[in-house]
Amino acid sequence: MSSGHVAVGRVVAPHGLRGEIRVEPLTAQSEHFAAGRTLWIEETAHEVEASRRQRGFVLLRLSGVASVEAAEALRGSLLSLPESELAPLPEGEYYAYQIIGLEVYDGDGARLGKVVGLFPTGSNDVYVVDGPRGELLLPAIDDVIVEVDVAGGRMVVSLMDGLLPERRGE
Repeated sequence: MSSGHVAVGRVVAPHGLRGEIRVEPLTAQSEHFAAGRTLWIEETAHEVEASRRQRGFVLLRLSGVASVEAAEALRGSLLSLPESELAPLPEGEYYAYQIIGLEVYDGDGARLGKVVGLFPTGSNDVYVVDGPRGELLLPAIDDVIVEVDVAGGRMVVSLMDGLLPERRGE
């Protein structure tokens, strides 16, 4: 992916015989896949010629991709946008790329680890933190996430009972 770009989707497979691709969206903003939009695969820009939703995926027809063979060659590729083209989010909301990599601390300043992933659950996202006590799953809710400082690379959390994995022998 190009520097300064943010992944918004992953090509899962070709769809049909005319070069359409099935894309797993990595963003909730459907406008990123709208017809007329330019998406990038590596260093190559592709205009979205047609777009539609189907069972949680986005089906796209991109400029320069006109056969099932060309679509198959894109399998596993990331679709990206320049960061400057991302829609601004409301206060207190973040893109996944802004959260992943943040160092996580509890209210007393103890380091709990680093955010290495996230996944949606329907009601809220869950942040996956890898730290000295193992994997920690943090619900992205106000009762747990106290502060997010993207520029400072840190997150402060308030651990509810049962969130911190217990060490063996404790």
